[in-house]
Amino acid sequence: MALTVLIAMALTILLPHHTGEWLRYMLAALEGALLVAMVIGDPGAIDRRSDAMRRLSICLVAVMIFTAFGSTVDLIYRLISGNGVANDAGELLQAGGTVWVLNVIAFAFAYWEFDRGGAAARAHNLQIAPDFAFPQHLDPEVSPADWRPMFVDYLYLAFTSATAFSPTDAMPLTGRAKLAMMLQASISLVVLGLVIARAVNVFS
Repeated sequence: MALTVLIAMALTILLPHHTGEWLRYMLAALEGALLVAMVIGDPGAIDRRSDAMRRLSICLVAVMIFTAFGSTVDLIYRLISGNGVANDAGELLQAGGTVWVLNVIAFAFAYWEFDRGGAAARAHNLQIAPDFAFPQHLDPEVSPADWRPMFVDYLYLAFTSATAFSPTDAMPLTGRAKLAMMLQASISLVVLGLVIARAVNVFS
């Protein structure tokens, strides 16, 4: 989880310069500060149940979602208007790839945070209805008895949702999970479609 946050910080700084240097560095610094606070408050496994840790985790997810959505809207605007990176195929592909990965990471953290009440609640096996059914839930014979999804499972879920535009191994069970996956697939489809179409147009 911490490594993914560091990657998101680096990608935030690498966003196109027209997004504003001060904003990019401020968002990356805020993500880093929240990560440090979470590590200090709960070093090692993320299994400490406290209101403060829960709020820190939600704030981190909110910052990542704000960064991902903001960069997505800015990229779509420039693609439609033909400004900035839209006129350079190389910069356009770099910006599109950065925005796409940021969205994958943001949704991975969102899924990780709201499924069954968050990581700490899952670690304590609280009886909260799941938002996602993983293969290990559907067939207990393929996993240990105490198995629970870790962050990498939600990262894979977000990646497959952004590439396949549909559920693959994990199935959404609740309305909010289905809406979140639908939103992520829509964003990914729009970003990839517009970036590829514009890049082909610039190359030609």
